[in-house]
Amino acid sequence: VQLQASGGGLVQAGGSLRLSCAASGRTFSSYAMGWFRQAPGKAREFVAGISGGALTTSYADSVKGRFTISRDNAKNTVYLQMSSLKPEDTADYYCAARNFVALSTTGYIYWGQGTQVTVSS
Repeated sequence: VQLQASGGGLVQAGGSLRLSCAASGRTFSSYAMGWFRQAPGKAREFVAGISGGALTTSYADSVKGRFTISRDNAKNTVYLQMSSLKPEDTADYYCAARNFVALSTTGYIYWGQGTQVTVSS
């Protein structure tokens, strides 16, 4: 699976952005998908995940109520809608896939390149 993330940029605090991640392959619905982020000098962290059939989602506590993950299996694309952005959301955001339909915060083996999100105060 090859993943291509896009949609990052510079936004003011309180603003919104939508990240997209396009996947190659014909079995996209077989993969649970996740979004991770890595801020400068910090470890990469799980942000949100969605099961292959989009029946279940999971979020880091820091983004609950502000971020929404979704997917369109017909378009082989997963999205991360980010609202009420805060300066602490500034990071490189990565999409990832795991070889299971079920959602998890670990076990992701396919990674896209990062897309940078900068939130100004």
